[in-house]
Amino acid sequence: MIRAGVTNMAECVDTMSEMLGLFAAGDYRMAGTENNSHGAQIFFPEEELFPGMPVDGPDRRFMAMPAYLGGDYQVTGCKWYGSNVENKKHGLPRSILMFTLSDKDTGAPLAIMSANLLSAYRTGAIPGVGARYLAREDAKVVGIVGPGPMNRTSLESFMAVRPGITTVKVVGRGQSGVDAFIAWAKEKFPQIETIEQVADMEAAVRGSDIVSIAVPSPMGSEHYPHVQDEWVKPGAFICCSAHLKLDESLTLRSRHVADARKIYQAWAEELPEPAHETVGIWGIHLVDRVRDGRMTPEQFEDIGEIIRGVTPGRQNDDEIFIYSVGGMPVEDVAWATKVYRNAVRDGIGTPLNLWDTPALA
Repeated sequence: MIRAGVTNMAECVDTMSEMLGLFAAGDYRMAGTENNSHGAQIFFPEEELFPGMPVDGPDRRFMAMPAYLGGDYQVTGCKWYGSNVENKKHGLPRSILMFTLSDKDTGAPLAIMSANLLSAYRTGAIPGVGARYLAREDAKVVGIVGPGPMNRTSLESFMAVRPGITTVKVVGRGQSGVDAFIAWAKEKFPQIETIEQVADMEAAVRGSDIVSIAVPSPMGSEHYPHVQDEWVKPGAFICCSAHLKLDESLTLRSRHVADARKIYQAWAEELPEPAHETVGIWGIHLVDRVRDGRMTPEQFEDIGEIIRGVTPGRQNDDEIFIYSVGGMPVEDVAWATKVYRNAVRDGIGTPLNLWDTPALA
């Protein structure tokens, strides 16, 4: 996967831009009757009902995430998602992912792929798409809130679209995580002049042109990271890939753009109101605001419409953008297709024989 280009962030950002434009145009399908579902998930009981049956726990799930993408892609695919926080005790990633890319007409598999890097890079590229269209072109200072894998790939995508970045400020809950992030960033981007730890989220936000917040939190808005209005400089681009809460005054003076508005609307239909109290992603909060009349539907914008030129991107240097990132299976299909085509072109991978002659044709 690495040899086939799965970690090529610049190409991934370009791919996600294409995909989000196709999504906004409607040239896609995902699961569910409205074609906007993340997929199908297996839920486990709190207590063992039968010998050997898994029980519920942090990030304990299996999920199938299918999608079709049109345009120049014209393929279907499905990510199989297995997750268990206990994996870390065994030296394994929390989530172990596989991806099957399939012919759109016959259904036959084109490729079977390891999908951890595939998923991580397509997720990290979506913030880069937002920064490309919404961040100031002269952005130099990045504030990182949460030094985990999500913000590593987010920083890679910011560097791909705003190479003039000179300063990165990092805050995290654990010292080891902050130290590891700083060491990685210094090695990955020696051109960045200053990469430093700061005391708190306020210090990470103040003076930053780009802010990326990716901090997991318990359910309930009282637990979500809270950004105060006075911290945010004019022209800032705030990317939220996890839970978030904003001052009402900041909410009112900002433009709100999501990676794909429809996925939050579909997601919120499955949740009790207000949905943001259950799922803290900012796009869910925007659905709540539209539902109760605090925001018009037109104020909840879609990056794909900006990419296609249907609505304008940044109009002046002082506009503040709040950008919500949720993720969806069609992203995996897009990036898997690019990686697969690279592999075919370069002779990378192991050919597998499906059959010589199908026994039940």
